[in-house]
Amino acid sequence: MNNQFRPNIEEEELEAEEIQIKKPRRKEREPESGKAFFKKLFTEGVVTKEAATDMLPFLLFLSVLCMLYIANSHMAVKNIRNIDKLNKEVKELSWEYKSLKADLMFKSKLTEVAKKVDTLGIKELIEPPKKIVINANEH
Repeated sequence: MNNQFRPNIEEEELEAEEIQIKKPRRKEREPESGKAFFKKLFTEGVVTKEAATDMLPFLLFLSVLCMLYIANSHMAVKNIRNIDKLNKEVKELSWEYKSLKADLMFKSKLTEVAKKVDTLGIKELIEPPKKIVINANEH
């Protein structure tokens, strides 16, 4: 058996090759140094020593930024915890102040003072105090 379509297939392949040869090749531009590293990393899969050393300052800069970001977040959390702790302490001191003020107000009442002084033998005056008057001649 003979394949009658075989010569047609070979002609089409030759025409396709001629078209590919006639197409001008694109000029490859060198990408920017920042993008070159990531492009090589993701497209080729292998990073050369030259590319890695070229990108070393950029990677160091990124790592320093990351460390500063982490340190800043830790400091912010620490400050928030410190503020919460101080707020709790202020509330406790406010409660203590109010309770001491209430105790002092209660203990400074006339009846409470009289009860405390009664143990010392001092009693509350029933009659009003007397005014002592000294004449200038008597002195």
